[in-house]
Amino acid sequence: MVKKSSDDRGQKDQLLTLIEKINGAGLPEELKETAAEEVERLKLSQGTDWFWQGLRRLSEWNDWIISLPWSKKSDDILSLDYAKGVLDKSHYGLTQLKQRILEYLSVMILQEQRGMELIQAPVLCFIGLVGTGKTTIAKSIADALGRKFIRIPFGGLGDPLYLRGQSRLHAEADPGQLIKGLRQAGTNNPVILLDEIDRVADDALQTIMGVLVELLDPEQNSRFTDHYIGYPFDLSRAVFIATGNNTRRIATAVLDRLEVMQMPSYSDEEKLSIGRSYLLPRAIENSGLRPGELVIEEKCWQQIVRPLGYDAGVRTLNRTIEAICRKAAMEIVEGKIEKINLTLENVKNYLPQW
Repeated sequence: MVKKSSDDRGQKDQLLTLIEKINGAGLPEELKETAAEEVERLKLSQGTDWFWQGLRRLSEWNDWIISLPWSKKSDDILSLDYAKGVLDKSHYGLTQLKQRILEYLSVMILQEQRGMELIQAPVLCFIGLVGTGKTTIAKSIADALGRKFIRIPFGGLGDPLYLRGQSRLHAEADPGQLIKGLRQAGTNNPVILLDEIDRVADDALQTIMGVLVELLDPEQNSRFTDHYIGYPFDLSRAVFIATGNNTRRIATAVLDRLEVMQMPSYSDEEKLSIGRSYLLPRAIENSGLRPGELVIEEKCWQQIVRPLGYDAGVRTLNRTIEAICRKAAMEIVEGKIEKINLTLENVKNYLPQW
């Protein structure tokens, strides 16, 4: 009898804790009422074997809804000079592309400075070969605005529930990637990168393109509903950016909502400048080397730029430079040498064996 009384008190305490969390979370009023109704429904199962299972599932859902940024947004950095600096620091060349991005950001800045309601422009979509900087330029736009960054990979995606979540009526249900990203970002106006939208699985292409239309349409994304959360979340304040290798597998309805920007391939001369001025200093710092401990003679760069022949992007170049730095770090740690000087005679010893 004492055990039953103790269980009753424990169940009541758990229900009170849920109510306190709901009341103190600043939820939308309708969602707050729905959550309170769920608690009342759970009360009916007090004293039964189902109570603790129901409490666990309701608590998990409650934790999700109270942790979402329903009304929390970050303040934008309204400076075109700052945006220019961010883009130039992260990306060499790409003059025309960066100019178009700055024009896009200028409209957003002007609207905010003049107290206008933010009008969603066509979603930027960067199209180009692997390694041309599509993902990193999207991250730079987030940095230029001072917004949180969410990346959602679409490569091989075969189930729209990955984006929408699964109804919590299912035992192992959880939210989709958009809600998970928003919870992690902690703001309702992040930059959301839809990465490689042309690489979804063939059998899910049509349904996932349908979800994309909803996400990218200002008339619909203000009430985006994740199946697990079961209540609309306003995505109209977010900035969406998409990427792809080409547009052939992107539905026409999605393309109508995109402003396609072609990412150019890099020439050997551009790669040399990027490697020497951007990638090498970063790799040296990340590997723990000190300035002057690794010196690369000018004549070596051609072999570093093209270890495997032509490559449109700089991803392979970055991996090559990082591998050189790691080998240099190992030789210094082993005490073999205090300073590494790469020449035509020894550069092959430091290039990775692909």
